Amino acid sequence: MLFAAPSYDHTAFLEALGDMCPSALVVGASSAGEFVNQERGEGLACALGLAGDDARFAIGCAEDIRSDTAAAARKIASGFAGVGDHALPHRSALLMTDALAGHADVLVDELTLATGGQYQFFGGGAGDNAKFERTAVFCGRKALTGAAVALEILTEKPIGVGVRHGWQPASAPLRVTEAEGVRLISLNGLPAAEAFEAHAKSTGQTLDRTAPIPFFLHNILGIETGVSHRLRVPLAIQEDGSVVCAAEVPNGSIVYIMRASGSSAVQAADEATQAALAGIAGHRPQAALFFDCVATRLRMGEQFGDEVASVRERLEGADLLGCNTHGQIARAEGQFEGFHNCTAVVAVLPE
Repeated sequence: MLFAAPSYDHTAFLEALGDMCPSALVVGASSAGEFVNQERGEGLACALGLAGDDARFAIGCAEDIRSDTAAAARKIASGFAGVGDHALPHRSALLMTDALAGHADVLVDELTLATGGQYQFFGGGAGDNAKFERTAVFCGRKALTGAAVALEILTEKPIGVGVRHGWQPASAPLRVTEAEGVRLISLNGLPAAEAFEAHAKSTGQTLDRTAPIPFFLHNILGIETGVSHRLRVPLAIQEDGSVVCAAEVPNGSIVYIMRASGSSAVQAADEATQAALAGIAGHRPQAALFFDCVATRLRMGEQFGDEVASVRERLEGADLLGCNTHGQIARAEGQFEGFHNCTAVVAVLPE
């Protein structure tokens, strides 16, 4: 599993890695901040190798997730051995997608259908340090745009997955009265930007329509799910008052403008790690993957190091690898489902 900053020549990197490890299955993505054990920063590359007699691995990949997401999910699932072979009881997959191609929520839903609900998924959207220009997923020696790749992991012991975000509603509920994909057009029948402007005024904040990111990093959207909120990061305000978000917002849904603090993000990562550790059913952890949003890193600054440290401390010596992503993926029993923003996702692999 490889995560590498956008400053690298990814194809050259993958070719070199393939020459060094010709028998390895290689998956991963471009990233937006990287961390491994005690080291953390931007502009880095990190990798984790998995091997064992009690596990089997396979790769599923689809190079065009935009035009027919359901077909892309079926193509990914066709590479999985565990759909028909039940020799190993636990089925998981690391899923990385080009979030700029959109449809990540639908992709996770369609993969769940294509695999008969037998798999838990964790991972995220490929990153480019929040430039939102070009991101890539890695499959073997190829760096692919507009694509998604999954590493199937079949194991004798369970892999634990935990998901938390630490955000709370800070506004009255708002109805999404019109949305098209990632474009949020109206809330309560008015241009979406007006709801954010009213919230800024009522909370003593400043929102500049021409440069809204400083406001949006601290005031994101939470979609009501019945048990919690699925987060979406607003990115830009268009001339007609619509708001472009990092992922789709469903028509007719109830949303809130959300708030969080640095301490709540650290606590959320800690709770996600505890949930993932509980999922390995008493086995000792050997390694963990950790994904959180580039927006979280930008909002927290150096304090994001405290979040990574909280995960590492809970692991009590197990290896930690991860990166900041453009959205996070988690679908596991008892956890939030689908594609998220500003959310900590932890997957713990037992010895």
